[in-house]
Amino acid sequence: MIYFDNSATTRCSNEAMTIMQECLQENYGNPSSLHSMGAKGKDYLKDARDIISGILKVNSKEIYFTSGGTEGNNLAIRGGAMAKKRRGNHIITTKIEHASVLNPVKALEKEGFEVTYLGTDEYGVINLDELKDALREDTILVSIMMVNNEIGALQPVAEAGKLIKSFNKDVLFHVDAIQAFGKFKILPKKMDMDFLTVSGHKIHGPKGSGFIYINEAIFNIMVPQILGGGHERGMRSGTENVPAIAALGIAAKACYDNLDSNASHMYAMRRRLIEGVSSIDGVSVNGHLDDNSAPHIVSVSIKGNRTRAQVILNALQDNYGIFVSAGSACSSNKPAISETLKSIGLEKDLLERTIRFSFCPENTMDEVEEAIKALTDLVPKMTL
Repeated sequence: MIYFDNSATTRCSNEAMTIMQECLQENYGNPSSLHSMGAKGKDYLKDARDIISGILKVNSKEIYFTSGGTEGNNLAIRGGAMAKKRRGNHIITTKIEHASVLNPVKALEKEGFEVTYLGTDEYGVINLDELKDALREDTILVSIMMVNNEIGALQPVAEAGKLIKSFNKDVLFHVDAIQAFGKFKILPKKMDMDFLTVSGHKIHGPKGSGFIYINEAIFNIMVPQILGGGHERGMRSGTENVPAIAALGIAAKACYDNLDSNASHMYAMRRRLIEGVSSIDGVSVNGHLDDNSAPHIVSVSIKGNRTRAQVILNALQDNYGIFVSAGSACSSNKPAISETLKSIGLEKDLLERTIRFSFCPENTMDEVEEAIKALTDLVPKMTL
């Protein structure tokens, strides 16, 4: 098996699994309990919070644990918009955001908020001048993903943050870093971010884990979306998922202990895959072909009457043991045309003929060569 669908989910690391089992079967106390077993549970939360805050260079109390990226994005967008609604009702985002951003934004739009959707260039990158022109006196929230999950486009979030705060420091800035965390150094304070959201299962942690950074300066005005017993300083009630959170901390540490070497390895695989598939007739690569992109994502379109994404995906799996995806896994069961591919101006005939390869540090160059051979063999048969 060759697994090239790491942007959908990653294999949980052995170290993450080990600490999860420890929390589930040995130190399984509720962290809110006052006895020593509860204190041990609380220690796991503290350790994970300290690891993550250390990576981001923020205060540990600015890290709140969630069930993953969707919950974090909903908290940032809905909680941020509700916090600022007395000041204005204008929100800015992009056309290429993940559904966990676009759907909460669309829900707010139905509730009376006005939304501006920024477009992109042919590489999937926003134009900062368009962002500048979109900012208004009643703008309260801007949400821009750092790395697009379908084509790996890297957005200029640091420049965007500076632009937003120079316009009005009270405008909240949210960055979905779910595909960026573990691949890039991210410093929310220096990059003018008020919110940063991350999902654990994209970085070899378990599903059902994640965190959100919330700037302490806006803590008192934030509107929580899950109410209950006041866990996570009241920002996210519900007994903390200690095993998943502990594993998330371990996974995050591993990513950043090996950040440079992992990125170098993935960029090398990305370059080789792009080089190999670009030589096949009818195959094209979407987004930047150089390293001005995320290191782990390659979007490939294939011309032909029999090259619908699902058909290619099934053929690669069944005949070659290679697992890829057709766009975002979160939307893979719903027949919809990708807004990202439309935004970059992809030919209409290719919108449903695009697949995504996504790497992790565990992948090898030999696996990339096998993928190139598979497409070299498969594509001519399907484009006859």
